[in-house]
Amino acid sequence: MVSELAFYGYGVAGLAFFVLFLILLTGWRGRFQGTQFLLAVGGSCAWALAAALQAGFAVPGLDLVWAAEVVRNLLWIFFLLHVLKPFAEGSALYSRLLGYVRLACLTLGLVMLAMLVDVPAVIEDIRPAAMQREFSLVGQLLFAVLGMALVEQLFRNTPIEQRWGIKYLCFGLGVMFAFDFYLYTDALLFHRLDAAIWSARGFVTVIAVPMIAVTAARNPDWSLPVFLSRRMVLHSTTLFSAGLYMLLMALAGYYIKLYGGEWGGVLQIAFLFGALIVLVALLFSGQFRARTKVFFNKHFFSYRYDYREEWLRVIGLLAGRRVAMPLHERAIWALAEIVESSGGLLWLRNDKGDYRFKARFNAQYVVDATIPAAEPMVPFMENQRWVINVDELRTAPDVYGDLPLPTWVLDNADAWLIVPLMHEERLLGFVMLLQPRAPQSINWENLDLLKTVGMQAASYLALNQAAEALAEARQFEGFNRLSAFVIHDLKNLIAQLSLVATNAARHKHNPAFIDDAVGTIENAVNKMNRLMAQLKSADVTGARRRINLLAELQDVVLAKSNSEPVPVLNAQVNDAYVLAEPDRLSAVLGHVVQNAQDATPPDGRVELLLRVSGDQAIVEIRDTGSGMDAEFIKTRLFRPFDSTKGLTGMGIGAYECREVISALGGQVKVESTPGRGTVFRILLPLDEQQASGLGEQRVAIEKDR
Repeated sequence: MVSELAFYGYGVAGLAFFVLFLILLTGWRGRFQGTQFLLAVGGSCAWALAAALQAGFAVPGLDLVWAAEVVRNLLWIFFLLHVLKPFAEGSALYSRLLGYVRLACLTLGLVMLAMLVDVPAVIEDIRPAAMQREFSLVGQLLFAVLGMALVEQLFRNTPIEQRWGIKYLCFGLGVMFAFDFYLYTDALLFHRLDAAIWSARGFVTVIAVPMIAVTAARNPDWSLPVFLSRRMVLHSTTLFSAGLYMLLMALAGYYIKLYGGEWGGVLQIAFLFGALIVLVALLFSGQFRARTKVFFNKHFFSYRYDYREEWLRVIGLLAGRRVAMPLHERAIWALAEIVESSGGLLWLRNDKGDYRFKARFNAQYVVDATIPAAEPMVPFMENQRWVINVDELRTAPDVYGDLPLPTWVLDNADAWLIVPLMHEERLLGFVMLLQPRAPQSINWENLDLLKTVGMQAASYLALNQAAEALAEARQFEGFNRLSAFVIHDLKNLIAQLSLVATNAARHKHNPAFIDDAVGTIENAVNKMNRLMAQLKSADVTGARRRINLLAELQDVVLAKSNSEPVPVLNAQVNDAYVLAEPDRLSAVLGHVVQNAQDATPPDGRVELLLRVSGDQAIVEIRDTGSGMDAEFIKTRLFRPFDSTKGLTGMGIGAYECREVISALGGQVKVESTPGRGTVFRILLPLDEQQASGLGEQRVAIEKDR
């Protein structure tokens, strides 16, 4: 039954190749590629018909079928090598490599043919049947691996817009060679040809013939435009090397099983599994990939980079089409990929002209958060526009005019290249790249590409800064319009309250009531007048006066006691005087307490602590609420108009708190852990009178000691 299926499968495949051969013969235009293609199709036809006759009638012998298969493989491989010949243009080494491959294939084919056909008896005596069989299987497997590698090269290096002309040829030949690889790998492992796989091979070949025919129709002259791609060379070589590696490991496993005695089978399985793990580890190793890429760029190409691919990669990264990460990190990545750097760090110019640390990519080093504009390397990069090679500067400082670098750069063994980011003739920032995954030399080509990509990255970063500034300006514009409405409403309210105060003065029959009412109304009028004045003048602090911070905290606790959890005040001092506008400071403290209550469940705890340290009053608002992560505190907490409360919040409370406290000469520090709570620490300078008194007390204590 199996022989009958093999007869029909190979027979149909032979007829299909024969029909294709006749069609090509009638339309042949005499080009050399067409001639080779015609011969390859004819050789495939002869091989398939021989296999069909052998399966149905046992004539010819299996050795002649294998000999026909060797010829078929040689014809297809020579055809693919000739189509890929443009690869060798501009690279003498690559041209020689193609010649070596062609010579090796021809030598292997001739040796296999010599062992398969009838030869003089003296040769027969020195080649045992087992040796002949094993060598034939290994040879056929090598042809299959090489065929898959060449097909993959052809497909990968044909331009995308022209792959329609060759993709079906690649699919058809790929199917044939892949099935051959499966057939002969199985035969080598189990030392026999599986009849079912051999029979199915004919039907698989039938499937491949129409695909090859479609390609022939689309390429009547076989003038295929192919270019040499670095990515193709890397991937194809990796594929071919992996196949060759697994072939060698399979042979080694066979001999382990053969000479391993009782443990042979177990040792063979363990060895093959270990070899597979090693292969996977190498394929996924970034350092191994980097070393391979450097090797090919150095030995096979006149230029290190395929600039078309590099530019498309850089633009894709900076535009955010490849990965979803912040622009600052993408800019570092774009530069690092050029020289196979493992990571880097980015500084950008701020409003004061200094350079502030902005982002890191695959780097965890402690660095200076701010680089002053007067740092020597800043004007050096802005004027010279050089990429600073830290390794070169350590060994030959005279190249850079004895340029002094910050100590933290020189002490960092991983610091490698400092790339300037130039924008509109000014230094927008710079990126420090870390040492590469694979050792490599830096020449003019690397440096020019780094500077060019640095300028492109700088334009993206500058555009991002401008967009953020514009968005913030528009938000403040909307806030100013809102303030105008507030002022209008306040004026109406003041007028009404003033009228009430004027009318209430007439009711003098109840002096206590009238005095209290008038005092309350006048206080409200004064508060609203002060608020309106602050809005008009954009003064965030108001008119300062000496106030007791403890009294202000007591008022805040009393005002917020209607909400749960009820805040608790714990004062370690009896008084702490600061200079501030009471209403403004109370509003800031009340906002922080309100946020703590909103984030804390009713059974939680909100505590206010007041203490004095040196010449500063310290207020801590502690809660046991939901807390915040470090990223939120860094990027969103103090960002204006960014609220987590939806429509009920304006998103300026925390921003206003920081601005008011900073204007008073203080600081706001936040410590928080998700799920465990938050600590808002507000530091305010004590007024001079109390600060000097505390200083005298400390001096007296020191004298007593």
